[in-house]
Amino acid sequence: MDTKRIIDDIDHQILMILQEKARIPNAEVSRQVGMAPSAVLERIRKLEDRGIIEGYEVRLNPQPFNQGLMAFVQVSVQSSCRADLAIALSAVTGVQDVHQVAGEDGYLLKLRVADNGELGRILADEICPLAGVQQTRTSIVLNTIKETRKIDLNRLSS
Repeated sequence: MDTKRIIDDIDHQILMILQEKARIPNAEVSRQVGMAPSAVLERIRKLEDRGIIEGYEVRLNPQPFNQGLMAFVQVSVQSSCRADLAIALSAVTGVQDVHQVAGEDGYLLKLRVADNGELGRILADEICPLAGVQQTRTSIVLNTIKETRKIDLNRLSS
C-alpha cells in the first residue's frame, strides 16, 4: 500500500503532531497546520474512519501497578494448533503482545508481571499446559533503551 496516496501533506503533519501528543487540543493542531479547527477535526475523523488512526491510549508506568518485570517468551508450537493456541495465549495473565513469527517458534509474547516468581507461575501454570505448546524460551528484560509504538512517518514512499 502506497501511503503517499492515502494521506496528503496536511494529514502527514496532523499524524506527526498526534503521535507526539495525542491529547493536544484540536485548536493547537489547527494552529500548527494553518487550518480551521473544523477542517482539522474532519481530517482526523476521516483518518480514523479509514483505519489510519486506530485509536488513542494512555501509556502507564508499570511500576506502581506491580508489573515492573518485562519478559519476552518464545513459544514453539505444534503446527496443527496455531489458531486456537493464539487465542489462548492472548488470554494469559500479563500478556501484552502476541506475535506470530517465522522460524522455529510459532509465537513471541511480551509479558509484564510483578517478578520472577509470577513469571515462573505463569509459564508453568498458564502457558506450558496449553495444548500445542512444545517448548518456551524466556528472555527477561534488564533495561529498556527504547520502546515506542510510533510509526516513522518520515519513511513514507515517494
